Parts: sequence; structure tokens; C-alpha cells
Amino acid sequence: MEQPPFLTGQMLLALPSIGDPRFERAAILICGHGPDGALGIGLDSVVPNLGFHRLVEQLGIDPGVAPDAPVHRGGPVEPGRGFVVHGLDWGGADTVEVAGRYALTGTIDVLRAICSGRGPTRWIAALGYAGWDGGQLEDELTGAAWFSTPATDTLLFDTEAAIRWRASFEVAGIDPRLLAVGSGTA
Repeated sequence: MEQPPFLTGQMLLALPSIGDPRFERAAILICGHGPDGALGIGLDSVVPNLGFHRLVEQLGIDPGVAPDAPVHRGGPVEPGRGFVVHGLDWGGADTVEVAGRYALTGTIDVLRAICSGRGPTRWIAALGYAGWDGGQLEDELTGAAWFSTPATDTLLFDTEAAIRWRASFEVAGIDPRLLAVGSGTA
């Protein structure tokens, strides 16, 4: 199997020293990363008072058989644009495969498929995304802003948003309570 480029398919976890309140305790699935930049979907918090049913109804779609799942804050970029992170059991014309394990779709066809019962069996809806220009994420990684660890099905689909950051560190064998805010010198 071919290795995914850069951090595609990894969970990007904010370190306490990130210095940007928008990303405090962020857990972001990196859906694409290459020399030109990176795109990720934040999975650590949900949009208050907005469930999946209300979202699709605003788009004129009957929720049908879809569960009224929470809608995640995908990131600060284009917060009105929707995305669905899902398994590989469904794909549309604009679906992008993520490291051979997951998929990302940003078109309305995935919403219709989920509501009709013909969509992916496991999915997460989000508004907005996190984006980095070429080299920007690499600079932030060397500046002790982020930690990366492999994404797992359990972390993505079975863990509540409010504990996903902590749980992701724990899966990596790290107790996040022991992380320091600053770095030392030797």
C-alpha cells in the first residue's frame, strides 16, 4: 500500500502552546496535505443548537432516515461551507479519498444520500475547515504548535467531540494533563 503524502489521514492535535484561541484543544483530521498546503476538518467541537436535521432542512432536504447527529465546527475558514467525513462505502463525483481509509465530500449529494438511507454508514458533518498554505503547517509543527497521531475509526466515529482531543492523545500513549504550555532550553 502506498504511503499517504505528508500528514494526510492523521489527527492533528493542538499543543497547549499553540497560542491561537481558535485552535485551543483542536483535534483536526488532515484530509489533504502536500507541498501546496493542507486542509483539515476540525472534530473537537460542535455548532451549538444545530443538529443534522436542522442543517438539511435549511437546505430544503427532508431528513428522512438520517439520525439528528451533531454538526461539527470544521474550522475557521468558510464556516458556511459544509463537509462530510465518511467511510469508503459511499462516494460521489466530488468525493476525495483520505489516506485510503476515509473520504471527504463537500457537495449536497452526500446529504441527500444520508437522508435517504443510501449514504455512507459512518459519517460526521462539519461546517468550515482549517487550511494552511504550502509550508505553513510544517513551520507550525516545528514551532511546537501541533502533535500528529494516526486517526482511528473509534476516534472519528465513536468518540464525542468534547473528549476527542484528550482521547486522541491517550490513544497515542500521552497523558495530555502532563503537557507543558511552554518549552524549555538546554
